[in-house]
Amino acid sequence: MDFLWILFALACGLGMKLLQLPPLVGFLCAGFLLNFIGVESGDGLKVLADLGITLMLFTIGLKLKIQDLLKQEVWASSLGHMLGWSLAVTGVVMMMAQWSVPYFTGLSMESSALLAFALSFSSTVCIVKLLEESGELKTRHGQIAIAVLVIQDIAAVVFLVLATGKVPSVWALGLLALIPLRPVFGHLLEKAGHGELLPLTGFVLALGGYELFELVGVKGDLGALVAGILLAPHIKSNELSKSLLGFKDLFLIGFFLTIGFAALPDWDMLPIALGLSVLLPLKFFLFFFLFSGLRLRGRSSYLSSLALTNFSEFGLIIVALSVNSGWLPAEWLVILALAVSFSFVYTSILYRSAHALYGLQKGWIKNFENSNVLAQDVYVQPKTAEILVIGLGRVGKGAYSSLHSMVGDRVWGMDADRDRIALQETEGMHVFCGDGEDADLWENLDISQIQLVLLALPSIDDNLNIMAQLRQANYPGKVAGIARYDDQRQALLDGGLDKVFNFFTEAGTGFAEESLLLLEPSI
Repeated sequence: MDFLWILFALACGLGMKLLQLPPLVGFLCAGFLLNFIGVESGDGLKVLADLGITLMLFTIGLKLKIQDLLKQEVWASSLGHMLGWSLAVTGVVMMMAQWSVPYFTGLSMESSALLAFALSFSSTVCIVKLLEESGELKTRHGQIAIAVLVIQDIAAVVFLVLATGKVPSVWALGLLALIPLRPVFGHLLEKAGHGELLPLTGFVLALGGYELFELVGVKGDLGALVAGILLAPHIKSNELSKSLLGFKDLFLIGFFLTIGFAALPDWDMLPIALGLSVLLPLKFFLFFFLFSGLRLRGRSSYLSSLALTNFSEFGLIIVALSVNSGWLPAEWLVILALAVSFSFVYTSILYRSAHALYGLQKGWIKNFENSNVLAQDVYVQPKTAEILVIGLGRVGKGAYSSLHSMVGDRVWGMDADRDRIALQETEGMHVFCGDGEDADLWENLDISQIQLVLLALPSIDDNLNIMAQLRQANYPGKVAGIARYDDQRQALLDGGLDKVFNFFTEAGTGFAEESLLLLEPSI
């Protein structure tokens, strides 16, 4: 039966990809189809899904800093949205009950408030997946969205503790001892090296955090997140995250399949679930106006809000608990599973065109932008820049160093990762923080002196989007980029780049040329 799950997931995921839709939409369809033909999910699929969520929360923690959660634009928007949404949607649900709409009839104010609260959460799984695929986890809007999700997850854990009456044991105070033990975990990472022991260490730390928190009566998912946060400052945290990426993505397929196995809907439930999905624009606008009011730039407010416009797997957990406690009818678990699935499709399709949509609506969006934006959102103008390297990972940093040795301060670097930029500034590099896909950045940047732009980003879509922004900004110079595969190389050339280097081939050529210089005296 396990093979049947894999076969359906592959067929539906591949089908959606051929239709230019995200594969996760196909995985959702596969779950419902398997359920429809009478296949049972079994314990194996549930274990796979739980592993995927645990690893995902652990890897989120590896990229998160506690101080990010304490920023006003994060905690105030998270709690403000949860309160505003819950009040508004409670009113809508009670109105439906008054009008005797099927499945709403008989819902009390308390039941309506529970349903509204469950719908207030945004999906950690869906959003992280989308941001990873688009290479935007480290961008300003990506970090804001992730931090909001963490606040929501903490609120969900608090609710589950209160609702179940399961009070953490007194031994939960001992979890504070994990903080001074952080160097021990870091030392373990260093000893693991770079091979197969590294992801295995990640599994042990993620699952260890989960089991430790469960042992003292705290939800285990929070333990996996905390374990990741403790390791976030370590120099190998990024490498550890990358080593777990393939496992996490594979296990999360199990999560998307389990949504379809939650229950089989009937035709009467479909319009109700679609009706709940109609509320998604309300979620977007509420987030957008909160972010704007808290002085985020218009673009960051727009993109963060768009990413957060969906329903959450945590909502399913809350409704399942409410059903088991007799607070909601059992049919609502099926309806919400459908609504969550529809919201995933909505976000997955819409977010792929997020940057193009921003370009179309930029004038309207900037009307709501505060004239006194946060200090983090102020643009930096690179001085003396004639060559600009965009993306300062291993490849980009190497290119910057080589160019700097030849042309000095005429080369500058740009990256969307603020932590990376801060570190490289301490190393004396001429760098600044910026997102190459940000149309506002190119409007505010003086690029008249820049003669060459190097795109050192791993995502072909990112490179093509930046090329489109450069063209729109009337950039007159040359653009070079990197590609991992030959088909990507041709796509980038077709997209307007002047030169594209094959990542693996050119690396080998450069290695050979540099090594040959060692023999020059004897040739």
